[in-house]
This record gives sequence, C-alpha cells and structure tokens, in this order.
Amino acid sequence: MEQTAIKINKLLKVSVLFIFLIILLTGFSITKEIDLTKYKTNSDSFCYLVPNIDEAEFIYPKEPSYYLYLGKSYIGFKEALGFKESRGNYATVNIYGYLGKYQFGKNTLKLIGIEDSEEFLNNSYLQEQAFNANVSRNKWILRKDIKRFQGIQIKGVQITESGILAAAHLAGAGNVKKYLRSGGSLSFCDAFGTSIEYYLKIFSGYDTYFVVANRKAKV
Repeated sequence: MEQTAIKINKLLKVSVLFIFLIILLTGFSITKEIDLTKYKTNSDSFCYLVPNIDEAEFIYPKEPSYYLYLGKSYIGFKEALGFKESRGNYATVNIYGYLGKYQFGKNTLKLIGIEDSEEFLNNSYLQEQAFNANVSRNKWILRKDIKRFQGIQIKGVQITESGILAAAHLAGAGNVKKYLRSGGSLSFCDAFGTSIEYYLKIFSGYDTYFVVANRKAKV
C-alpha cells in the first residue's frame, strides 16, 4: 500500500513536470506574426503635437536627444506649423483674436465654410480639416508662383512649395505673391514681427507636393 502511494506520488510529480514543460515550450515556441497592414489608416488628422528639431533644441537644450520627429512629411509640416503658431494648443485665442492650433482669423474661416468660431475652437478635428482646406485653397491661388519660383533663391532663402504655403498661412496668399514677384522687396510682417522670409526659410522642403490645389476648398 505504501509502495503504491509512493508510485502515485512520483507519477503526479512527473505529470506536473511534463505539463509545466509543455506550457513553457508552447509559450516560447509558438509566436504569431501580426499583420500590420490591417491597421493602416487613411487619415492624417491625428494630433502629434511635437516640435520640429530646431524648436525642440531651443526648448529642451539640456535634455537627451531622443524625441519624436516627424521629418519632412506633410504631418510633420502641419505639426511644425501648428507648434510655431500656438505650441499646438487647440484652445488658444491670441490677443488679436486668432483662433486655435493654427491661429485662424474669422474671415479666413468663413472663406472655407466655417461660421461658428466657438465650435471651431472646441473641435480639434474641425481645426485639422480647416488647415487642410486652407492649404489646398492657397495652393490654387499660388499655383503659378509655385511653378515659377520654386527652386530659386530670394534674399538668400531657397524657395520651396512648402515654404510658400506656410508663408501664405502667415501673411495671406496675396502678400506672398507680392513678395515673390518683387524679388523680396515687398515684404510683410505680422503683428508679432514674424516675416514672410522667416516662414519661407523654416518651413522649407516639407512634402506638400501631393496637396491638391482647389479654389473652392471647403470643410
């Protein structure tokens, strides 16, 4: 009887050890490959709220150099411009009444189909859509100037499409036309002293080529 109990005990120990080994081997040997293509998104309306390299080095000069950089992509363009305009703050209104992350004026919002500035200020998705629509509209207005001046230098600044579109966001497409066609002699600064030249320079070389020029762009 005692020997039978010993045998059963040994059998249980071996069984437990065997089960444990199966679990261990299964856990480490069976790996399922994830198909990331199922998680693609066609939207670029996500809010990354990160500075570009120059802004990050200015704000965090003593921190280690590991930040999320979006490079020269269109999202990088939007985020760099939004960070420059408002530090990426959707809820901000400056002392001159410009609204949101990209600091839109109410007249510009009306041009792209937005009448309710209060709703605009409280809707981050609407602000991103407004930015996209405004870029498309400005690209249509400046399409001839982009073709004519892209790649040349004015006052030591290389002219690029993204720089032109950023400058149009700052100063309006009409003022950018005057600047380019005058060779830089007819310049413009906003109320804070930011110039067309500055935006042409710091927003140079972003990938905005796929943006569709649309005179009637609306949100």
